[in-house]
Amino acid sequence: LRAVLLGLAVGCLIAFTNLYLGLQSGWISMMSIQSALLGRLLGVMFSKPFTAQENVVLQTTAVATGTMPLAAGFVGIIPALTILEKSKDGSDPIRFTWSMGIVWSFGVAFFGVFLAVPLRHQTIIKEKLVFPSGKATAQLISVMYREPLRKDDLPASSKGFNEQVEEDRERLLDDDESTTSGEDHHTGGSDVPGDDRQVTATGWAPLLQSFMAAAFITVLAYFFPVIFAVPLFGDYLARQWLWYFTPSLSYVGQGIIMGFSTTVSMNLGMFVGWAILSPLSKHRGWAPGPVGDMSVGARGWILWVALAVMTADSLASIIPIVLEFFSFVSASFTPKEEQAQRRSKPSHDGEVEPSSRLIPRNWVLTGLGGSVACGTMIVYLLFGYEGIKPWATLVGFALGAVLSLLGVRALGETDLNPVSGLGKISQLFFAFLQPGNVVANIIAGGVAEAGAQQAGDLMQDFKTGHLVGASPRAQFQGQILGSFVSIFVTTTAFVLYSRTYQIPGPDFPAPTAYVWLNLARLLRSSSLPAHVGGYMTAFSLIAAVLSGVRIHLGKSRHKHWMRWIPSGVAFAVGMLNTPNFSMARLVGGLVEIWWRRRLQVAHSSHSREIEGEDEDEVGSLEQTKANISEVGTLTIVIIASGFVLGEGTGSIINLVLRMSGVPSASCWGCSKGICAGCL
Repeated sequence: LRAVLLGLAVGCLIAFTNLYLGLQSGWISMMSIQSALLGRLLGVMFSKPFTAQENVVLQTTAVATGTMPLAAGFVGIIPALTILEKSKDGSDPIRFTWSMGIVWSFGVAFFGVFLAVPLRHQTIIKEKLVFPSGKATAQLISVMYREPLRKDDLPASSKGFNEQVEEDRERLLDDDESTTSGEDHHTGGSDVPGDDRQVTATGWAPLLQSFMAAAFITVLAYFFPVIFAVPLFGDYLARQWLWYFTPSLSYVGQGIIMGFSTTVSMNLGMFVGWAILSPLSKHRGWAPGPVGDMSVGARGWILWVALAVMTADSLASIIPIVLEFFSFVSASFTPKEEQAQRRSKPSHDGEVEPSSRLIPRNWVLTGLGGSVACGTMIVYLLFGYEGIKPWATLVGFALGAVLSLLGVRALGETDLNPVSGLGKISQLFFAFLQPGNVVANIIAGGVAEAGAQQAGDLMQDFKTGHLVGASPRAQFQGQILGSFVSIFVTTTAFVLYSRTYQIPGPDFPAPTAYVWLNLARLLRSSSLPAHVGGYMTAFSLIAAVLSGVRIHLGKSRHKHWMRWIPSGVAFAVGMLNTPNFSMARLVGGLVEIWWRRRLQVAHSSHSREIEGEDEDEVGSLEQTKANISEVGTLTIVIIASGFVLGEGTGSIINLVLRMSGVPSASCWGCSKGICAGCL
């Protein structure tokens, strides 16, 4: 119970943060590693500290609560419906009230959760898919609590932070075994008071410092908006071409979490979009309006290119999963003789949990049926027969289930859940089912995205719980409760933001809303801005080829070359957002790679010191090396988490100030149209 309650508290803060960041840039984080870190730090405050298994339940609950802004469409679908135009879309804008947001969220919030349960046994227990982020979280928990993980057949992921945590875990466990020989061996960090004091001393200080710094700068930027709109390249470029810099510590923290290669891909897309395509479309007269205008400006023109890149990359990454899925299904149809032989042999499905810790089948069947029935009825009540027909909503849920299967498999193998691509597939499908209906097209995509996103999140958490030894039933209950609470938290936060700010607008452009709406409009009218079609074709082909190369490298012996192939989705996100969003994240990516190399130098230095030493000193030096690795790896993640959560908290303070009518203190230095709160 205490793990769930604390997970809800952490998750509510993450939900506000993700809504704030999602409406700004369209990019949100699962934050499972950050939730596990906070759980470890907060857990030591209790008289009986948290166990590793309780930490898993806490982070599962926090992730379910914190990712509702994406699952329920508050950063994309709902803002898209508010900017509908009768002349273009055949429908007036649909503006969600608080009660509509609550009802809509109940319609889509639980389908993916129930869908994930039967997939756990197939993908985690039988096939032992890696689920790299879930495994990385488990490895981090193992480091923090000094508990060994359950053995799995597949090797650890070789991705940046994951690899570092795996090395730290093995090193720390080896140290524990060597230093406790001849004594009572404690397998849990909660039984070792010194460990808790060390976690408190090394964890709280950087977390609080980074949290307070980010919150302070965010609130200060409310009173002096130029802080977040620095005309780094001159007033002309800032005012006319939107080239300015936002020194947001939250963006820096996100860059640290994303890693260097992802932030480079994002900035490459930013440079191509805003330094090449934007001036080109403006000077050729293809986008005659103001640069930042989403309809007739350069930003709206390059949005189509970003949409093509994102869709092509997602589809290319899904194709191998589709082929593998059909191969797996066809292999299951074996001759009757072979099936009879299998039935005659003793069955052992590999499940390691007792039935009391598993989710009962009747819960799953009732939940799936109930969520589909309630979701169909809710969509009909909200949008009517003209919005989307009930039979089409049922088809949307069925399509969402199939696409979720593909998304989960992609996530398990590549750590990428292509929810945006799956949503686009649903939109393409519904262009034939209900042609010309923009509202139905967007809603169908939203249903598919919600199912895939929630199923994927829970599968990552199930992987973490499987390795750590947490109860799947407790995780499932935490996910359900977290989703339930977040419906009210996220809806309330969105309504407050939409009443206080224009969404989409200068402060919160909600770029993914235009992605959803523009694809629906394209499928309705087949019309594109001038001369953009050729660029969409060229860039989509390049994105598809590069995605194929990444997939090939990932299955070969040359995985280390993958980091040099740009990510199509990150490239497209760099195009979608103004340059200030990408540049600050690149700073974070540079900090991440600098920190990682700094740790490698420290490891090498201590390794050289160990050589030639006698046995009495080797143990001490090995322990020092392990401590450097543990503290160094965790510290950078703790600092990044503080940056992200601190700005999220600061944004809540700014929201209250704006609602109270408190004006900015000074608009000095602000270029026209780029500073929040200044004209």
